[in-house]
Amino acid sequence: MNKAKLKRHSSLSSFPPGLLRKTGRNSRELSIESLTQSLDAFRAGYLREAALIWESMEERDDTIHVAASKRKKAVSRLSYEILTLNGSAAAQAHREALEHFYRNLRVTHAMDENETGGLQLLIRQMMDAIGKRYAVHEIIWIPSPEGNLSAELRFVPLWCFENTTGKLRFCPSEFTSAPQELEPGGWMISVGEGLMTACSIACLFKRMPLRDWLFYCRRHGFPAVLGTTPAERGSAEWSDMQEALEDFSHNSSVLISSGENIQVIERSDGRSTPFPALVEEMTRAIITLWRGGDLSTRSIHYGAGATMQQDEALLMEIDDAEWISETIHTQLDTWVIRWLFGPDIKPLARFHLNNTQKSSIETDLKVDEFLLKHGAPLSLAKMLRRYQRAMPTPGELLAESSTPLQELNRFEQTQPTQTKETKNNDQIHGKTLS
Repeated sequence: MNKAKLKRHSSLSSFPPGLLRKTGRNSRELSIESLTQSLDAFRAGYLREAALIWESMEERDDTIHVAASKRKKAVSRLSYEILTLNGSAAAQAHREALEHFYRNLRVTHAMDENETGGLQLLIRQMMDAIGKRYAVHEIIWIPSPEGNLSAELRFVPLWCFENTTGKLRFCPSEFTSAPQELEPGGWMISVGEGLMTACSIACLFKRMPLRDWLFYCRRHGFPAVLGTTPAERGSAEWSDMQEALEDFSHNSSVLISSGENIQVIERSDGRSTPFPALVEEMTRAIITLWRGGDLSTRSIHYGAGATMQQDEALLMEIDDAEWISETIHTQLDTWVIRWLFGPDIKPLARFHLNNTQKSSIETDLKVDEFLLKHGAPLSLAKMLRRYQRAMPTPGELLAESSTPLQELNRFEQTQPTQTKETKNNDQIHGKTLS
């Protein structure tokens, strides 16, 4: 690979800061018709309006903000490891290169450079695709004089792109000229479920009754006063009575003559309103979309108790972790290995995000022991991966049940300093792997 072709400067630097601005529909003016138009435009490849609406909803709606944050943090908190496909020296070299890359990875936000971090921030930003369908990072490659490679990934909001051709193109403003193609190796595109299409509808249907409920409380939250007087309209006595009512109950008083009558017509039973039920229903819908269950007592009535909801959340976490691992391997691992080892070299190591194991290790151990006892062929590499343990590298000390703790401690002290991730994944053992 020609190393000079790797992207080393941001494409955003050629655009004035004022051009990369949010200019879209005011969320306070959102209606069923305007939301439908924005969702249809998104499906046609015009992403800007829907992306701005979704971003506003995720920032301002309490239910979406909490549910989306939990879904993102459930994956970003997981540990990771670099897996090798075999025990060859080439695979070990690939592993060391990828470990260096992810240890030195820098991540920021293109519109807010105060937001900085590493791999954990990258995963949270990638999880934005679960809601908005796409999450885009610009990749700035940083080679070192020692021959290693690192990078800075800059998260660019979705409203800076369009998708009318079936491939995302950079279009930072609705007033710019032709959109720009995204060069291979210069951008990482994460493609997720796009929950905000359905979630925005539920959010709007939650907002409408909530707004009406608030208006109802303002009008009917205080007692109204009905005054009657035999005085004629426009007379001094009438004006005095009107002033007295206004002083006693502002905007909640009515003055009529003794011969007039006002009757209030209640559309409900007078004891309840439909607003709370509608708000609660849409809140449940939003939580279910993001978390797979609403964690309410109503779910138990339908057979979806806490255990089932925990299983659904675990399934989502496992799927998200596998999706993140696959995306990073395809769009980062491959380019790192090509740059360092040659354009035709296939990666012999890969990034893997460890998912949370369900509490069934005891059962798995019994099953594995039974199969081994009866001579069933089991893959050692797959078995270790299932228990989230890494294959030992050549030269490592291997564990034995009779290995004294003092010997393990002496071996640990003689080893070169390792990263936290490597220490967690490597097993200190009692004999050396040749």
